[in-house]
Amino acid sequence: MAQINSVIDDKYEILKLIGQGGMSKVYLAMDKRLNKQWAVKEVEKNSQDANNSIIVQSVIAEANMMKKLDHPALPRIVDIIETPRLIYVVMDYVEGESLNKILEEYGAQSQDLVIDWAKQLCKVLDYLHTLNPPIIYRDMKPSNIILQPNGTIKLLDFGIAREYKTNSSADTVSLGTKGYAAPEQFGGNGQSDTRTDIYCLGVTLYHLITGQNPCDPPYELYPIRNWNPTLSGGVEKIILKCTQLNPADRYQNCTDLFYAFEHYEKIDDAFQVKQKKTLLLFFAIVATCLFFFGFGIFGRIVSANLTSADFNNTMQLAAKATDSEKKIEYYLRAIKIRPLAIEAYDGLIESFKNDANFSVEEAKKLEELVNLNFEELKKTPHYSSLAFEIGKLYWYYYEYGKSDVSDNQITRMKSSIQWFEDAVNYGTSDDVYYQMAVTYRDVGKFNRDITLNVEEASDKGEYIKYFENMKELLSIVNSDESEIVQLELYRLVIYSIETYSRKFKLDGVLKADVQKTFETVKTRLDAIEVTTEKTEMMKDDIVKRLVKAQKAIDTSFFEAE
Repeated sequence: MAQINSVIDDKYEILKLIGQGGMSKVYLAMDKRLNKQWAVKEVEKNSQDANNSIIVQSVIAEANMMKKLDHPALPRIVDIIETPRLIYVVMDYVEGESLNKILEEYGAQSQDLVIDWAKQLCKVLDYLHTLNPPIIYRDMKPSNIILQPNGTIKLLDFGIAREYKTNSSADTVSLGTKGYAAPEQFGGNGQSDTRTDIYCLGVTLYHLITGQNPCDPPYELYPIRNWNPTLSGGVEKIILKCTQLNPADRYQNCTDLFYAFEHYEKIDDAFQVKQKKTLLLFFAIVATCLFFFGFGIFGRIVSANLTSADFNNTMQLAAKATDSEKKIEYYLRAIKIRPLAIEAYDGLIESFKNDANFSVEEAKKLEELVNLNFEELKKTPHYSSLAFEIGKLYWYYYEYGKSDVSDNQITRMKSSIQWFEDAVNYGTSDDVYYQMAVTYRDVGKFNRDITLNVEEASDKGEYIKYFENMKELLSIVNSDESEIVQLELYRLVIYSIETYSRKFKLDGVLKADVQKTFETVKTRLDAIEVTTEKTEMMKDDIVKRLVKAQKAIDTSFFEAE
């Protein structure tokens, strides 16, 4: 047994015991290198105890399985330490309470809460089921679900999870918690599969929403409204379908189950009666509507013509306006007339660039317009290009966080990521800007995440990808771009070389490649002719950093020479 304040593997200091079972103990530990808390599961080996040998093998199999998983609702395994007497599995420390304890203290939970948890559990099960090969969890129950302080859940204990085998007719071992486990987990009904987890989830939700433990008498899952008549008939039907004895009668996958919970009201008995009445009322008023239809068409034609004329006139006024604020005002008015007119958004973006400063107030106006019309905008073929241009606007011109003594380049990159993400998600690889959007997005994400990755010691391999993305940007941005666009890129590259040269080397980037990139920026910097006081200051600042960047290259790659 680990002693309090002892250190495992010269790294993990044991703080306290936080849980224990028949064959294992779980401690809270502090990572002395990262100053981060982890949970450490300790299992004692006993070669003379056959049952212990099975437990040890199960722990190792569980840890190796979980190391491959990556989902926010699953704890990460970060280390497995094996000694002659003990096995330690180091994993995320999950704060919160098990739903089992919540049930014991408060009884049945509200319908809205249970539906929210159900949808979260559907998502994590769907993730496990769509892996290759699929993973069948098989032990869904309230005690294995932790509710975190932020309202999200974590799914623990993969001790009896298994990979689905397509050529197997039955499970090797019958495992599961009686009361929650599906019939097929105890033999005679084929091997457990994704529908097994759906059964276990259904029983778990039954317990949560009724407060009736399936492990206690009467050992039967009555319809949930038998216990609480105020519950939804739709939710009752969903849980009944999940818990059918025959797997073929259940939901066949968690995607369908999630959809059912999203629309549970539509399968409620009261809702369907109301829908029939609404349908009858609808037919009753259709005849009346038809009378006004012809007149309405005429009115809409007249209105459309007036709207078109107003829009064209406003766009002409915007094009002719010499004052930047007037231009912006006209383009904003044009968008309000035609919310899906991409040309009006393009004009507005160019107007924001005129003074080389995209203010916080201007950003607020633009985001309000896009968010207001987003559902329709994203359906247009031009939205992805619009998102790309908005991303560049933030990347190069956003003022938030900038001061006389500090630049806000990282803030600008972070603010642009969501727009480049939209350009990728709503565009296609055939679009001319698609690869540029991918590169901008990935460079932005690197600068957003690198500090956290360093703290968690998960930054290895990120620097070489970042370096390649910077080279890609250098190949994309040329002398046709504005001075600010060119200079911002050169500043980013020089800053990155100065800051990460040693990391580039550790990730396998060659000195010749870094030096060549440095020389490319230096040559282009010499060639660029600045025309404003602002760009002249930017250029001078970059030139001053060249010496430090070159020194960083020489120092970082000294040992390799």
